[in-house]
Amino acid sequence: MVPLREPLAIINPMRDESGTGSGTGTGPRPEPLRFFGTTWVDHQGGYLWRRAGVALGSLVVAVVSCLVLRFAYQGLAIADVGGVVNLLVVVMFAVCSAVAFRRTWDGFTKRPDPEQQASLRGLLAIGFVGSLFAYFFRSLIEAPGEKLHRQEYETARARHERGSTRRTGNPARKKKS
Repeated sequence: MVPLREPLAIINPMRDESGTGSGTGTGPRPEPLRFFGTTWVDHQGGYLWRRAGVALGSLVVAVVSCLVLRFAYQGLAIADVGGVVNLLVVVMFAVCSAVAFRRTWDGFTKRPDPEQQASLRGLLAIGFVGSLFAYFFRSLIEAPGEKLHRQEYETARARHERGSTRRTGNPARKKKS
């Protein structure tokens, strides 16, 4: 079984940068995104350049990966394994890439189930090209995963605001009427 990671660092407002509870928290903190850190919150600190870099990088890696897969296919053609095997390999990579694209794309808007993700790990590894293209297309819109993290961050901030405005004063000192 895959160990569950803490879903959000923003849920625990009392956590400091070292990960220990220091008691000096002033509210929820945004969870850093891969390649972006916390620049997605206010789109500062080179956010646009990072998005362009992620888009370009994922596209270049996807194209290079497709070339490597083409060389592998040519190796099958040279080995003369037969038309059925060639067709099966092409269909396998196409289906796995489509599934990987969809799973990666959905993972940008909602948290995936860790057990289901672990059971699909092999299929997602075969369809890695689909995941790379999902990163490319999503980085044209926003930082991959930004929408999910922004929703969770805004929810945590609203919950923190409600909780901090409710607690005003010492309840033991209330006057009895």
